[in-house]
Amino acid sequence: MNLARPRALVLSALTLLASTLAVTATSAPARADGPGVGTPWVVTVGDSYISGEAGRWAGSSNASSSRADALGGSAYFDNAAGTGETINRCHRSKSAEAYIGSGVNGLNLACSGARVATFTDSSGNFKPGLDFYSNGAQQGQALMLQNFAATHNVKMVTVSIGGNDFNFASIVQTCVTNWLTSPTWAKNYCNDDSSVASNFTAANVAAKRAAIAAAYQNIRTAMRNAGHADGSWTLLVQNYPSPIPNGSGFRYGESGFGRQSTGGCGFWNRDADWANGTALPLINSAVGGAAADSGVAGVRTLNLASAFNGRRLCENSVGLYEERGIANWTSPGAVDQTEWVNQIRTVSTCCGSGSPYYIQESLHPNYWAQLATRSCVRQAWNGGTPRSGTCGIAGTGLVNGEPRMALN
Repeated sequence: MNLARPRALVLSALTLLASTLAVTATSAPARADGPGVGTPWVVTVGDSYISGEAGRWAGSSNASSSRADALGGSAYFDNAAGTGETINRCHRSKSAEAYIGSGVNGLNLACSGARVATFTDSSGNFKPGLDFYSNGAQQGQALMLQNFAATHNVKMVTVSIGGNDFNFASIVQTCVTNWLTSPTWAKNYCNDDSSVASNFTAANVAAKRAAIAAAYQNIRTAMRNAGHADGSWTLLVQNYPSPIPNGSGFRYGESGFGRQSTGGCGFWNRDADWANGTALPLINSAVGGAAADSGVAGVRTLNLASAFNGRRLCENSVGLYEERGIANWTSPGAVDQTEWVNQIRTVSTCCGSGSPYYIQESLHPNYWAQLATRSCVRQAWNGGTPRSGTCGIAGTGLVNGEPRMALN
C-alpha cells in the first residue's frame, strides 16, 4: 500500500523569510499521523483465516462458478496498483475482516499459509510469520506491523495464528484421502493416523501454545518499537470456526462418492465428530491459552468456534445453488440458504487451465463468512473501546450488505 505523503515545497529563505516567520509564529506545526495521532486503524495479521482466503466465493455451485463469484478474478489483488498480489498466494481478499469501516481504516498484513515463524513453502511461495524476519524486500508480519505503526494510529491488531502450526492442511488432506480410498465396510479413519494424532499430543499442544504466545509478544514488541505505549492499543485474538458439521449433520450420506464429488466434504462421520469434538477444541485452547500466557496487557478475544453453525460446508440446512433453486449469490435469500465455507478441492478434480479455483481455498470461510466475521470484529472494536465476545448468527438476510451477526 502506497501511503507516501506529498513533500513540503522548498521555499526560498531570501525572498520568503519574513512571511515564513509570520506563519510559524501563528500556526501550529503540522504533525504526521503516528502513535495517538490521526485516523484510527485496525490491522489484521496471521494466516488464511484472517487474510480472506476463499473470500471470492459466496456459496458453491458445481453447475457454474459464476453463480457464486462475488468478487471476480481480482479478489486477491492487494498491491498499490490493484493489478496483483503484494505477496504471491497470500490471498488478502477484498472481503477480508480488516475493513470494518465506521470511521476506522483497515490494513491486512495476513498471509494464507502463515505460521508463527516465517518460511518458504514447497512451491517457493514466501510465507511471512509473526516475526521480524528481514531479507531484502521480504519481511515478517511483525516487522511489517512495526514499520506501518510508526507512522499510523494503530488502535487494534487482530490476529489469527496457530492452525498451520498444527498442520491444518495436511490433516484435511489425510482425512479426505482416507475417505476416498476406503469403503464403507472397512472405513479408514484419519483421526488415529500417526501423522494426524501426533499433532494433538499433550506435549505438542503445549509446544504450539508457547510458540503462539511468543508470536503475540512479537506483536507487542512491534507496537512498542513503533512508539505505541502498552494500553494505548488492543490485541484482539480470534480462534477458529468449525467448518463442517458433525457426522449426523451432513446432507450427503457416507456411501458412494457424492459426499466429495458433489459436496466437496469427504470426511467420514466419525472423523467429522473428532474434528469438532477434539481437534478444534485443542487448537482453540492453545490459541486462547497463549493469549493469557503472553502477558500482553488488555488482550481481548473473539470466539468464532460456532460462528458459522447452520451454514457450514455440506450442512443439511444449506445447499449448492442448484440444489436450492437459487439463481446466484445476488438472489434474495442466498446468504441464508448457501454455504459459508468453501468446498474441498483435490489435485485430481481442481484447478486446471482456465479454472478460477485454488486448492488452498478449500475449507475456508467464504465471502459470506468473511463479511460475517467483519461484522463481529466491528462489534468487538466497539467504537474504540474493544471488548471480547462470542460471534454467532443473529438472524436472516443482510444488514448493510453483511450477514446478521451478534457478539455476545
